[in-house]
Amino acid sequence: MLQYKPLTNLPTAEDLPETDHQPVDSELQIWVSTLLAILLNWLWKERNDWFWGVNLGIYYDPEKSAVVPDGFLSLGVELMPSERGRLSYVLWRENNVVPLLVLEYVSKTYGQEYDQKMVDYAQMGVLYYVVYNPIYCHRRQHQPLEVYRLVKGKYVLQTQEPVWIEEMGLGIGRGRGTYKGWTREWLYWYDREGNRLLAPEEEIDSIEQQLQLERQQKRQAQQQFELEQQKRQQLLTKLRSLTPEQLTALGIDPELLD
Repeated sequence: MLQYKPLTNLPTAEDLPETDHQPVDSELQIWVSTLLAILLNWLWKERNDWFWGVNLGIYYDPEKSAVVPDGFLSLGVELMPSERGRLSYVLWRENNVVPLLVLEYVSKTYGQEYDQKMVDYAQMGVLYYVVYNPIYCHRRQHQPLEVYRLVKGKYVLQTQEPVWIEEMGLGIGRGRGTYKGWTREWLYWYDREGNRLLAPEEEIDSIEQQLQLERQQKRQAQQQFELEQQKRQQLLTKLRSLTPEQLTALGIDPELLD
């Protein structure tokens, strides 16, 4: 784990490059992380003590270049420290708060996600390391989603899915859904019971479907009421066509039909 000793005159985010300027070779690399950020913004809309970075440089050593994960989460920091937002995540400017979780998406060009990056994040002290490899996992004999937890300086693969992250009060796992009009497998947050938490659009759709169902049930109830009223009227008309003697024979008081 990183043993960081603060120095004087350390550079600020304005002094440092924002990212490594390496282009991504898959749009999923951006959208997977962005969806997780959108979900957190929805789930934690009353909180401002967290930050999710997308393709943003993390500076953890003044003598080293930034590491740039596809996504990362820090707790106990300001959500939005200024109108400009963060240019990068500079550890010594964030009260030395190390990201709790880092996400790496494995694309066609291998980026050392199972090798050097694991070493870097372990040295930094990142507690959870998430590797999402939905397309190329088999060429390296890995699972599509692997979540590691740092134990005594080494990453240990967590075998369940979704993986519960106690520090967040959420789990992370795969699920099929639609985002940006794209229906496929995505990464989502889960509750303790293993239920996938809905995205804002999905929650709105769910509410609209429930309202539509209630309206349909109301229409059906109204139609049933009108049908019963029609049957009652038909029966009254038929009974009124009978003589008092016939009604009496049927056990009906003729005066009740007046």
